[in-house]
Amino acid sequence: MNRSAQSAKIDPVPLHPQAKLLLEAIAAMGDPPLAEDTPTAARERRAARLRPSNVHLEDISDLDAAGVPCRLYRPSADTTLALVIYFHGGGWVIGDLDTHDGLCRALAAESGAAVLSVAYRLAPEHPFPAALHDVVAATGWIAAHAADLGCDPQRVAIAGDSAGAGLATVVAQLGLVPLRYQLLIYPVTDARCTSASYDEFLDGPGLTRAGMEWFIGHYLSGGGSADDPRVSPLLAGDQALANVPPGLIITAELDPLRDEGEAYAARLNAAGVATSLIRYGGMYHGFMSVAADLLTDSGLAHAVAGRALARALAD
Repeated sequence: MNRSAQSAKIDPVPLHPQAKLLLEAIAAMGDPPLAEDTPTAARERRAARLRPSNVHLEDISDLDAAGVPCRLYRPSADTTLALVIYFHGGGWVIGDLDTHDGLCRALAAESGAAVLSVAYRLAPEHPFPAALHDVVAATGWIAAHAADLGCDPQRVAIAGDSAGAGLATVVAQLGLVPLRYQLLIYPVTDARCTSASYDEFLDGPGLTRAGMEWFIGHYLSGGGSADDPRVSPLLAGDQALANVPPGLIITAELDPLRDEGEAYAARLNAAGVATSLIRYGGMYHGFMSVAADLLTDSGLAHAVAGRALARALAD
């Protein structure tokens, strides 16, 4: 972990050796580029390669939140736990509760808070605004039933990674429920794909411009526009930003989405919303979904994010 957005003009750190080995192993599997793949095949391939998490918690249970499937992670038997509402990444197309099981377990263990992961509908079968409708409905239900879940309704945070972090920003801007904190992990905040980091990391490592355009194309296949603040929350007005809670934004240095995440942090701070920013040098998009025993910086980021949540959600 190193550097903040203030050092953006410094040449990027080379890809971390552990990350390089992981990406080389993935490349050796011979998967087609996303731009040449189908959502169904991409989902099946990812599901077949899931690695069970070794993070053990007090209880994990599936539930329904206003018709939206969710999974609740409880790190202890405490019946007044703080609560983190989590929206998974996957470009609105390929993520689910299982793909982010390890990350949610890690955040629950590190923060001491319950984590409730939300399985919103995916594109292209359910294009924009289906996912947004699901996370809005689930958030309202979760906030109203927090006490029934053994959680404190006064200590709620919202979180997500990538596309899920983008959804989290929109929910926070809407000001639907009282939130203490937001954790945004390499968020999608500008689906126009025009930032300098898109050109800098055109071909990855990991996520590429073509891959991101594939995700966005499926998400907006039923209509909608990248100029809509509900798709690109960086474009929201100052009043919408004033609705959001303080938080932490994590970016990866070698990521096409880096600049839009850091631009969103800058806008929040300019609007008077206290927002911390951490950029992980030598890391690529999606690194926090890798198990800590395979990627050291993933474990470090889990700990940092968990401690930030714990501080923000303390009694």
